[in-house]
Formats: sequence, C-alpha cells, structure tokens
Amino acid sequence: MPSHDDVLSDITSQIQNESDSTRAMAAVVATLKRRMPDYSWVGIYILDGNELVLGPFEGKPSPHTRIPVGRGICGAAAAEKATIIVDDVNADPRYLACSVDTLSEIVVPIMACSGVLGEIDIDSDRLAAFGAPDRKLLESVAALLAGRMGGQRR
Repeated sequence: MPSHDDVLSDITSQIQNESDSTRAMAAVVATLKRRMPDYSWVGIYILDGNELVLGPFEGKPSPHTRIPVGRGICGAAAAEKATIIVDDVNADPRYLACSVDTLSEIVVPIMACSGVLGEIDIDSDRLAAFGAPDRKLLESVAALLAGRMGGQRR
C-alpha cells in the first residue's frame, strides 16, 4: 500500500500544476481511486446553494447526484462543517445507500473562509476502512482544493 505522504505529495503537484479547478478535482479523484486500494468509490461534491452536486467521481454510478445539505452522511458533513467517518454504514441511519457493496465511508468538507465549498466523499467495500492517516490525508487534500476552488463558490 502506498504511503499517505507519497499520495499527498503526488496530489499536491497535480493541484499546483493544474490551473482549471475541475481538472484538478478530477486528477485528485483519479489519484485517490488508483493509489488507495480500499477506496472503492471516490467523488467530489460541489456546494450549489443548499445542495451538494456531484462533480468528478470514479467508481460505480451513484443515484445521489444532488444531496440537500443536512441529508445523509454527505449532507451532515456539510451542515456540521466537519469530517465524518462511518465504520459501518449499515449501522448509521443517515447513510444514503449507493451500492450494496459499500461498508464504510469518510466525508471531508472542502472549506474556505466563506464556508463549505464542497466535499470529498469516499466509500469502501471494507468495514472500518478509514482511520487517522486517511483523515489527515483527505483533510490536507481538501485544504489544497479549497485554495483552488475558493474563487468559484456559487
């Protein structure tokens, strides 16, 4: 398994070298999906008004392309402006089922001074797949993306 520091270094370079925020987000998604074996679905939602709108993603298509803030684990992370890790999605009543294979999830808000810009959402087909190193990696990636997306809040 690649080190989280190596993955962060690669993503930092990609974001710095990409002037377009959508392409930067797509590169981040692709890198996380490819380099992190337990990340079975990786996507970025963009805040549009009071809804999270699915942007770049890799994995099975999701039926949840628009999620109201406050609904589901994604909506809760946006409302609370905090990372949420769910070790067993089947035990969390907030979970909006996307795939029967998904067993755990991490959602990390992308924040700027003006508030939530979007979030990184990752599912895993393994229980309790996300720990402190994943949280640190993804919160660092979210901070990098916030710098790229800051001027594009709608």
